[in-house]
Amino acid sequence: MVDPLVLLTFIPAALLLNLTPGPDMMFCLGQGLRYGKRAAFAASGGVSMGGLVHVFLAGLGLSTAIAALPYALDVIRWIGVVYLLWLAWSSWGVRTSVKDSTRDAVSLTPTRAFWQGLVVNLTNPKFIFFVLAFLPQFVDGNRGSVLGQFLILGLVIGFGGFLINGMIGVMSGVFSQKLGRGGRAGLILSRISALIFVGLAIRLVWMEKGALL
Repeated sequence: MVDPLVLLTFIPAALLLNLTPGPDMMFCLGQGLRYGKRAAFAASGGVSMGGLVHVFLAGLGLSTAIAALPYALDVIRWIGVVYLLWLAWSSWGVRTSVKDSTRDAVSLTPTRAFWQGLVVNLTNPKFIFFVLAFLPQFVDGNRGSVLGQFLILGLVIGFGGFLINGMIGVMSGVFSQKLGRGGRAGLILSRISALIFVGLAIRLVWMEKGALL
C-alpha cells in the first residue's frame, strides 16, 4: 500500500529519528540501570507498542481531534507527570535498609516493565504531534487505505525504536550488573534511575503546546 520508493526514503529518516536521544531512550536507560537487561528490553517493547497505538489513532483521525483540545492534552500530560514521579519514587530506594532496596531492585518483571513503557509513551503528548506532523508526509490518499499506510510506517518506526532503545537499555543493564545492583552501588544506580524519571517528568511539566510543535 505504501509506495516502495517512499518507503525507501522513510526508513533511513525513521532510523535517524530513532537514534536521536529522547525521553523514550532515557526511560529505557533508566530501567536498565534500575532493573537490568530483561526489564529494559521489555520496557522498550512497551514504548514501541505505545507508539503504534498513537499511530493507529492518528490513522483513524482521532489524534487530530485530541490535538485540537488543549484540555485533553493537558490531562494526558499530567497523567504522564504523575506516573513518572511515581516511578521515580519507586526507584529512589527509600527503604528501611539496603537489603530491602536490593530485593526491590529485582522485583520488576518483564511484563510490568512492558506496561510501564506503554503507559509512559501513551501519556507523552509530544508523540501525538510527532505522528501528525511526520507520518502524513509519506501517506498517499490515492494508494488505498490511509490507516494501513499509517500502520506500515508506524511499524517501521516502532521496530527501529524497539531495537535501538532496547539495546541502550541492555547496555545500561550490563553496566549496572557489572557494578552490582546490590548494596550501596545498587542504591546509587536506583537513585540515578529515579533522577532520570524526575527529569522526564519535569520536561512534561514545562512542555507547552508551542514546544510540542
